[in-house]
Amino acid sequence: MANEVKKLIQEAGYEPLENRRIIVKYAPANLSEQITAFFNSEFYVLQMCEHEIVLLPFNTTWGNLRKDVSLVLPYGDIQSVELGDDLLNTVITIRTGSDTIRLTTQQAALSDLRSSGAYAAIYAGNFKNWHKENLNGTLEALRTLGGRTD
Repeated sequence: MANEVKKLIQEAGYEPLENRRIIVKYAPANLSEQITAFFNSEFYVLQMCEHEIVLLPFNTTWGNLRKDVSLVLPYGDIQSVELGDDLLNTVITIRTGSDTIRLTTQQAALSDLRSSGAYAAIYAGNFKNWHKENLNGTLEALRTLGGRTD
């Protein structure tokens, strides 16, 4: 799957950074949304690229990657990135001049037993969970964004 992500990102015209991809969902705003989000299977690959963050959606029916990019966020537009724990997930809050984007990602400890591990290993030809392997490095790289000009 990691090679498939890289290929699709490159075909879309972006240069993915190695080991800087994780599985995310949009974060719910309140408890009511948390309940409905529990049943929502809309997952994305968050891929950090040379000059931007790219979200690549999974097909909710088949679990494979769709060939369209759903969000491109240039690093220069990012004012801040905050990380916070929410039970078994980490919430990523990205602020730009005009928007706040909240994403949630499953923490590494139980990733092998949760959706992120399944999506990360599907079609990979093995049981390698690249979400788990990339999580800490990707979160740390995201944390350093904000006010970059490249």
